[in-house]
Amino acid sequence: MGMIAGIDLGTTFSALAILNKIGRPEVVPNSEGERLTPSVVYFDEDQDATVRVGIEALNCRQLNPDRAIRWIKRHMGDSQWRKTFGNRIWAPEEISSLILKKLKQDAEMIYPNIQHVVISVPAHFDEVRRKATMDAGEMAGLNVIGIVNEPVAAALYYATTHDVKGRVLVYDLGGGTFDVTIMDVSGQNIQIVCNQGDHALGGVDFDRKILQMFEKTYQEQTGQPLITNSQEQAQYEDEAEDVKKTLSRRPVAKKILYGKAGSARIEITQAQFEEAVEPLVGRTEMLIDVSLQEAGCTIKEIDQVLLVGGSTRIPLVQKRLTERFGKPPLVAVNVDECVALGAAIHAGLTLLRQHPEKVEAGIVAGLRDIKLKDVCNHSYGTLCAPFDEATGKHVIRNSILLKKNTPLPCEATQTFYTMCEGQTELQITITQGEDEDPDFVNKIATEIFELPPNRPANRPILVRYSYDLNQRMHCTFCDEESGRMLEVDLSLTPDGAAVQRSIHQKTEEIAKFQVR
Repeated sequence: MGMIAGIDLGTTFSALAILNKIGRPEVVPNSEGERLTPSVVYFDEDQDATVRVGIEALNCRQLNPDRAIRWIKRHMGDSQWRKTFGNRIWAPEEISSLILKKLKQDAEMIYPNIQHVVISVPAHFDEVRRKATMDAGEMAGLNVIGIVNEPVAAALYYATTHDVKGRVLVYDLGGGTFDVTIMDVSGQNIQIVCNQGDHALGGVDFDRKILQMFEKTYQEQTGQPLITNSQEQAQYEDEAEDVKKTLSRRPVAKKILYGKAGSARIEITQAQFEEAVEPLVGRTEMLIDVSLQEAGCTIKEIDQVLLVGGSTRIPLVQKRLTERFGKPPLVAVNVDECVALGAAIHAGLTLLRQHPEKVEAGIVAGLRDIKLKDVCNHSYGTLCAPFDEATGKHVIRNSILLKKNTPLPCEATQTFYTMCEGQTELQITITQGEDEDPDFVNKIATEIFELPPNRPANRPILVRYSYDLNQRMHCTFCDEESGRMLEVDLSLTPDGAAVQRSIHQKTEEIAKFQVR
């Protein structure tokens, strides 16, 4: 039987954990002996077929940042983002697959045959980003049996290794994304109540505040800009991150800045840093408020706050959470590793549900008492045009079929009707969002559904949405009279609409690249 594994595909760092023979998760170190691998990819100048991933790529980045890709997770699901290296154009999921390939090949030096994998994603990721993440895993040669929300994975690990109980809030502030999840925990029974998040809020944004302080100080002291090229940009991005980490341990950080106009000295105090990042911490608190409102509870009803993600080490974060909830948050595990560890547990639970015959007896025994109930992370609907009697016109609105925070698995059906006599096609639009106004929801897929000719108006179209336990949605549109059916796959294509090259073809292409 192959190894069961969980992967935290992070914005700044990634990690892989396996389930051992008694169902306990263990982080597997990479070939450099480190438990975390920087999520950085560097395309070698001299060897087109060689790609460097991890610490070596991070070190090469300052030499030639134009050939390095960092923070690719923030671009997942973006059909417009592309980079060209050599003779190949790379999409975000393809670059992510190189990071996953590095994790897989390094882990297999210790545990051959990493076979059944669950990859974590931010809770707020939409369907296109989720599908792109699964595609990245398949391109890396992994058998991706599911995905799991990062705070859910972390909570799984917390709940199975520490005394966590009651109504729990998970505060997950990573390198590039933020999630807040509220759940009810009783023993090893976990019931997700709601999720909120921001895919563009994390440690990278805190680093940029320090970088702005670097630039302002140098300009004031020398009258010249500090950063004039991409190499200097990469250098000072890394130094800003070092200063942030220093200020998490000490009250002041000192640095000499070297630019075209000579050197300049800068001292940044913890108080100055906290003032600069106050708006970012405030954004996380706003999302906490939204989550509490969705959960229908107050701050006093939160029994415990769990910290996840490296950016929760920032003292201001812990101070504000302590003030807000009246008790310090729980930091009982390594905040950088708990998502990968929990993802491994989730992989075991997923395989046990899908193919119990493939799970060893020791792992079955270790997972037997764990129960997880997750929810739908967004509301999903479709655009329709009902007749408005007040105006005498058809008005386009968003009709929600699946409501946010519905327990999984879930399914909903609704019947709509054609508008015109002789109508031969429908434009099908799948939406994500909570509003009836089409301007305030995301359109995550648009397809044309061809209908039979020569029919009267008001012919029924049955729409069925379902959301499975693997955090994926399935959509079908059926013309009831003819039986014609359209199934919509919420996947990412190069131009956002055209049929993409097969995952099998991309897997073969990725396999030709040597990852170091």
